[in-house]
Amino acid sequence: MSRKTAIFILSFSLFSSLWLPALLGAAANPPLKQVTFIPQWVPQAQFAGYYVAEETGIYQKYGLKVEIINGGPQRSSAEYLKHQKADFASLWLVTGLNLWQQGTAVVNLAQIVQRSALMLIAKKKSGILRPKDIEGRKVGLWGSPFEIQPQMFFKQYDLKVEVLRQSYSVNLFLRDGVAVTSAMWYNEYHTIINAGINPDELTTFFYADHKLNFPEDGIYVRKETWQQQPELCRAFVKASLEGWQRAFAEPELALDITMRNLKKEHIISNRVHQKWMLERMQDIILPAHTQHQLGHLKRKDFQRATEALRSKGLIEKIPDFNIFYKPLAGE
Repeated sequence: MSRKTAIFILSFSLFSSLWLPALLGAAANPPLKQVTFIPQWVPQAQFAGYYVAEETGIYQKYGLKVEIINGGPQRSSAEYLKHQKADFASLWLVTGLNLWQQGTAVVNLAQIVQRSALMLIAKKKSGILRPKDIEGRKVGLWGSPFEIQPQMFFKQYDLKVEVLRQSYSVNLFLRDGVAVTSAMWYNEYHTIINAGINPDELTTFFYADHKLNFPEDGIYVRKETWQQQPELCRAFVKASLEGWQRAFAEPELALDITMRNLKKEHIISNRVHQKWMLERMQDIILPAHTQHQLGHLKRKDFQRATEALRSKGLIEKIPDFNIFYKPLAGE
């Protein structure tokens, strides 16, 4: 063997031992697909499953690198999805239907929240114990999509009320500026209790208990994205559902991650409130005493929402259920 041949073989052997494993590893582990996701609001336990999936590597396991964009009053998740500023978004069912009305076809990939957490709250000392007692009272309401159920509630019980536009604070209610306030069970209701009012001093009206259960948070994508990249959509949904399962199985981990995201965005909250929120999210994502598949959109819930929106003249275009909803893995 010549000296040159020996040097070549030695060089090739060194190259193979140093670089071939890396090249083979790169082939076995293709680059992660980068996608963006926007929830409706700023970091809080309402979205714990997504933060858990991102921080614990669940998205990465499914071949994804997910950037979670903060939602909130300045960043509408519906507008971000509509204008293709985000690949995936968390939306209420009525919001998804409204996008169809506006000409943006979206697809519900997973219905995360099954039971509406939206409610009205009154103080018993005000004399409000039943729906009819709200007649003529001042009621604080949020804007769309939060105002659809209360308007249907008032119509159902033939109530005439004085509506005041409500901010994201319950201070007006606490100071008796309104007799009835809007609230989410996992958020404002707990804030009111923490302000020193006992639960037995309150009258609560959950819309879900009055035949107005409109499912809330779901995972949505533009229709063309689903058509062009169905496997990407399935991967995101599977990873997100796994994130929620782990968040409920390991609540302290989920709270640690949630609090880190709150701190990073300089949002003031506390672990006790976030714990309440996470527990209530489990109640409405996986309602007790029901045979429920995580992420499933029931046809009857879809029909209830579409009929309500059409009766109020809010939508005319109603997508076919099988076009609007694409369940996990197409089953």
